[in-house]
Amino acid sequence: MTTKKKEVITVARIKSIYALLENSNLQIRDINRIKENEALYMKILNEALTHTSTNLSVNHERLEFHGDAVLRLAASEYIQIHFPKLKVGDRSALRAQLVSDEWLAKVGYKIRIKEAMLIAPKALKDAAATETICAEGTEALIGALYECLESIRSIQDWLEPYWELESKEILADPHKQNAKSALQEWSQGKGLNQPIYEIKEMSKQHGDLKRFYCKVRIQQDLMGEGWGSSRKKAEKESAKEALRNLKN
Repeated sequence: MTTKKKEVITVARIKSIYALLENSNLQIRDINRIKENEALYMKILNEALTHTSTNLSVNHERLEFHGDAVLRLAASEYIQIHFPKLKVGDRSALRAQLVSDEWLAKVGYKIRIKEAMLIAPKALKDAAATETICAEGTEALIGALYECLESIRSIQDWLEPYWELESKEILADPHKQNAKSALQEWSQGKGLNQPIYEIKEMSKQHGDLKRFYCKVRIQQDLMGEGWGSSRKKAEKESAKEALRNLKN
């Protein structure tokens, strides 16, 4: 049985975590609150920023689970405040994008969370794995900050600039982020069968942007094609092309 190693939080590690918080634009008042009880809060933040691949005694999984619930509540309140006239269905669709793994990874890249995370080199085997780690780390960081600050408002204030840009893009083009759902809605509206996605693996190389090729058909008619580094991305790209073809 493998014995998990204990992590010692060094001065350099603490500086690295503070650099992340400052780079992520966390409010100064909240950073100061963390400094007031640094010994305890650094343990929580260090836990969130420790990937399971390190085989250390603590890792991000507990706080990632916690962060999922916190993120959904914070996003719901953000939508209620900024888009009170949206229908319930449209609110659900918008929230799904504002809490998605894709959005979390995007924020993770912006704040350079990978630089502050403890990750075993073997875990960073390809671009897809890096994206997943950034999403997991960002969600765990959300859970950790809520555990430290005990304030949804602090989480909202922190994430609002990232949500603001994303919301504008989604509401300007609702199909852009959720092409598969949009294509299915179109198909159902016409009384047709659901879209069928046919996927073929074109290579075995992780991170290959054209690893998977996908065709989407409705009633046997070819509607669109797409490529992606994962099955999910290939399906999404084929749905986007199908919507463009329908629009044209």
